[in-house]
Amino acid sequence: MGEPRTTRPAAPRQGSPRLQESTLLATARNAFLATARSAALVICATHALATPAAPTPAHPQALALPPGDAAPRIDGHLDDPAWQRAPVHDSFYQYEPEDDEPAPDNLRTTLQVLITEQALIVGLRAWDDQPALMRSALTRRDQVKRDQDFVAIWLDPTGHKRAAQFVRISLAGVVADGLYRADEDEEDYGPDFPVEAAVQRLPDGYSVELRWPLSSLRYPYKAGLPWRIMAVRSVPHADDLLLVSAPLAQDSLSFIEELQELGGLGETLQAVRDRGFIEFKPEFTARRQRRTGEAGRSRRDSASLGADLKWRPRADWVLDATLNPDYSQVELDAPPNTGAGAIALSLPEKRGFFLESADVLGLPLPAFYSRTIADPRAGLRATWRGTQADATALSLADQDGSLLLRGSPYETQDWLQTRDSSASLLRARWHGDPAAWGMLLSQRDHGEGRRNSVAGIDGRWRTASGEDAETHLRWIAMASQNTAGFDGEGLPLRTARRDGRYGWAEWRYSSEQWWHEAEWEWISPGFVNDNGFVAQAGVRRLSANLNRRLGETRLGGGESGEGGLALYEVEAHLGLHEIRTLPDAAGGVPGGEVVEQQLRPGFWVQGPLRSELWMELGFDRQRARTRGQLHPVPALHLGFEGAPLPWLTRVTGEFSLGRLLDVDADRVGRGANLWLEMQTRFPLPRGWSLESDHAWTGTWVRGSDGRSAFTEGSWRWLAVLHVSARDSLRLIAQNTRDFRRSDALAGLESYADRQRHRSLMFRREWGYGRSWSVGLVREREDPLRDRYEELFLKLQWAWAL
Repeated sequence: MGEPRTTRPAAPRQGSPRLQESTLLATARNAFLATARSAALVICATHALATPAAPTPAHPQALALPPGDAAPRIDGHLDDPAWQRAPVHDSFYQYEPEDDEPAPDNLRTTLQVLITEQALIVGLRAWDDQPALMRSALTRRDQVKRDQDFVAIWLDPTGHKRAAQFVRISLAGVVADGLYRADEDEEDYGPDFPVEAAVQRLPDGYSVELRWPLSSLRYPYKAGLPWRIMAVRSVPHADDLLLVSAPLAQDSLSFIEELQELGGLGETLQAVRDRGFIEFKPEFTARRQRRTGEAGRSRRDSASLGADLKWRPRADWVLDATLNPDYSQVELDAPPNTGAGAIALSLPEKRGFFLESADVLGLPLPAFYSRTIADPRAGLRATWRGTQADATALSLADQDGSLLLRGSPYETQDWLQTRDSSASLLRARWHGDPAAWGMLLSQRDHGEGRRNSVAGIDGRWRTASGEDAETHLRWIAMASQNTAGFDGEGLPLRTARRDGRYGWAEWRYSSEQWWHEAEWEWISPGFVNDNGFVAQAGVRRLSANLNRRLGETRLGGGESGEGGLALYEVEAHLGLHEIRTLPDAAGGVPGGEVVEQQLRPGFWVQGPLRSELWMELGFDRQRARTRGQLHPVPALHLGFEGAPLPWLTRVTGEFSLGRLLDVDADRVGRGANLWLEMQTRFPLPRGWSLESDHAWTGTWVRGSDGRSAFTEGSWRWLAVLHVSARDSLRLIAQNTRDFRRSDALAGLESYADRQRHRSLMFRREWGYGRSWSVGLVREREDPLRDRYEELFLKLQWAWAL
């Protein structure tokens, strides 16, 4: 709801995680933890200080303001005349920590909606009989979490129940926004919408006004389904209560089915569907770079001018263009850590050109991975959205510097693209009920006859909402042709054409007592997709997660059942996973060879303070290389998450202890894997606020003599000082270290690599898409003693016409 809720351990951590969250560590974590997340964030509402005249509707109703009527000023006060006439929706229910309960009377929440020919305007009123306990702190955009009091609006303008745009507003006035996709049950915080929001703190709670321009809402031109809406309110001081404007069940595969129809929009939408909107966003970047290393010293001063253009000629079309964008300061906020494995990990997308109507793409990573496009000179994109179909097409000219992945059963090889290339994609979908299907055509042209082409079809089927059990099935099939290769020196060359095939299917089932998922993947040795993410090839993969919901229980307490520790949900879990090779004569790999097998019984519990704990016993086996030994690697796997204190807003981690495989040495030793993240928020005098996030990752494997054979670790500290809602100072400090002890038996030489990154940036924002920032970056790599320094200035501006 406020953020996705992990409901049990999912498929064990893989080298090729399926989906993307806001950071690299979150991506790997979600591949391990996220299975069926019930999330339901949405909109809270408000009513005017005077008693409104309109009766309470059964479903939210919007009041259409005629062109001559003045729209409310967005200041957080609900005293404008329009709010006196707007219908009030005040039916709210508990969703967390327990669902199917009415909202407490002392936390009454109301919702009102207005619509003009320019925007949807939402008013929300949140009462609280303990206003001194409400929590508010300045944070970064998209970092409004459950530790803060907030309200949120979720809209499905297509009415298809497959995606929703959302905006969350904290008590401090900070906005978090993005797109929710029901098929993945995932919140994507990449998109930023040109919304305007204001909050007023009141003696008995707070009120919020939100202006959402119609130009940023995507819906069909005509004959569309009714818009659907839901509101959510977070109350952390009341046992982390989460209230929603529609009764939801936590065992649903996706909450989006329960969004309610929003009435009163029809005539206004008909009047504005032909109105065009244009957004122009130029940017200027200047930098001074200096490098020092074995090759000597170099210095470079540069400046670049780029721009993005978005044109919506009418409701169902959006055209995007980008020219020389500078993506160098796109923030990752997380250190990479590959552990002792050799399989690549994906990164989340944060670049606006690729985030337009991201639900239309709706493809798993192997089909399209936008970060394969590193530094485009220019790009064009068109997106169309109809009642029963939608489509998007893009084409970009990419400069050198991107990494191309070539997967194999036991490792991912990456090759540096040293020449310019062009990337193109066409994606179309057809919607039905309960099924949908789509197609894609993808091509990466590297020049000189080196080309990679992919074609595919995909589909989805799910049972209708309201049934006792829900079932969801997704699948995709692709074929590739490839003539782009590399020689022994890593230089590009044209190869003989090689064809490949790819298949993937996922099944999910949810009922009051059970939650299951199964996944099948088949990747032929010759399958290549330079516009996708294919970390392994020449394998077939099967996995299943079986979960028995045991319901609520209480630890300790008396015979009456009161007291003790309340556990809101307990689940028993069994995870099964296997990867086997497919025969590949060219690569010398036999078919049917086990790469990895996992058998993991365990449990998952959810308790107070948004706490979660899971444990698995791993009876696993792994192989490091073709025709190598299949090693038993038994281990204990633990995971936890919680928000124990108001200032310690999130602690989460994973820990594995037992026998680990040292891939390079092809030997098993005692070892451990660790991932730990801690987030703190400190309100400061004068309205300032400090965010401080820490992350640690580590892998340790011992040799047969008991000494450390391999160690890999990273540490990251992200600190943001908010001087005001507009001004912030960000510091990122990041260290990584790899150590290998010499091993004559395995033919491995010792090494100790260290990397250090430091960056400091001041940023000032004054409205959507308008900001300037100045920063300093310093990096060092040992033992080569390479050093890099950069001083940069970046200016961004946005005009809406």
